[in-house]
Amino acid sequence: MNNPPKILIVDDEPFNIDYLEQELEDLDYATISAGDGKEALELVDSESPDMILLDIMMPVMNGFEVLSQLKGNKAWRDIPVVVISAIDDMRAIAQGIEMGAEDYLPKPFEPVLLMARLKAGLEKKRLRDLEQTYLQGMQRELEIGREIQADFLPKTILQPDGWEIATSFVSAREVAGDYYDVFNFSQDKIGLMLGDVCDKGLGSALYMTLFRSLLRAASDLGTREDNTQNPKSEGQRLIAAARLTNNYITTVHQSASFSTLFFGNLELASGRLCYLNAGHEPPLILSSNQIRHRLKGTGPVVGLLEDAEFRVGEAQLEPGELLLVYSDGFTDVQNPHGAMYSREKFLSLFNQPFDDAQSLVQRIIREVSSFRGDAIQFDDMTLMAVMRKG
Repeated sequence: MNNPPKILIVDDEPFNIDYLEQELEDLDYATISAGDGKEALELVDSESPDMILLDIMMPVMNGFEVLSQLKGNKAWRDIPVVVISAIDDMRAIAQGIEMGAEDYLPKPFEPVLLMARLKAGLEKKRLRDLEQTYLQGMQRELEIGREIQADFLPKTILQPDGWEIATSFVSAREVAGDYYDVFNFSQDKIGLMLGDVCDKGLGSALYMTLFRSLLRAASDLGTREDNTQNPKSEGQRLIAAARLTNNYITTVHQSASFSTLFFGNLELASGRLCYLNAGHEPPLILSSNQIRHRLKGTGPVVGLLEDAEFRVGEAQLEPGELLLVYSDGFTDVQNPHGAMYSREKFLSLFNQPFDDAQSLVQRIIREVSSFRGDAIQFDDMTLMAVMRKG
């Protein structure tokens, strides 16, 4: 059986408390009372009332001080408060409502008006409680979604002999649209993948898992041209994976979601990189303290145009050089004043030498985070640094 609503009456006049208690008991409400503001706050903390009838003029701590502390406390701010004041003291009534009180109750008390104020305040409390329950449920669902999504990203990063690979993934929200992967592409090659699904939030997060899974599965299935024993080349496997994923998204789902994509395979012994860049930010090949090469686009984004054509390119990583793949969340960062970090500022980070992949990734995150300060992060930020040791 549900407990009756609990009403806290705060008034320094015992007569007023007695009157209100009798009226509320007749209406099947439970009551507790306090004779000053300090005692009232103690009861709020210990009893968690559903509503407060608060007198303004009291000793020890007046009603305005109580109201200020109530509305400044996250746990108490949603308790509806009706201020009690003489009907001719409109200034005090107005100040109480400006400070967050739901309504006012004039003295002398009118039973019909008292009932109306109580019903209105308790209904608002009920709706707020429902809203909080719903939001908590949504938050838990997003947490579950984040845990599931994390399973689509690598738990550990491969570290082949002679190479160092470092990654960083900073989600802007509970779930993300960026994805990345590092896996064994063939006996002497590794696959490198980093993509960014358009838009943000739950929709892009759902498509992130679809894009990443299709690309990975298609690249594994594409080891042979057909049922014969003619294996596909590395470039053909990349193109086949992009085509299969692109046509599946555009024909089966027919949604507005698409993904930029860098997808490459790296020959570990020679440092030769075969890659596909589908509308992604051009990855960088860094040598000492300069950008030696930018891997520009070789095709359109994945998932937008049916039967889109994709090409591959080739690059070479020499000993001591590093491949840096990143999402556009870094160049879209804004500081608290609304200024953009910009691509030029991001590229200027590589005018300094680097010792290893991990320290470079940490430096980038540190510099960009320092620029952003306490401003909101609008987009996911994902990095992959692949260094050939020399």
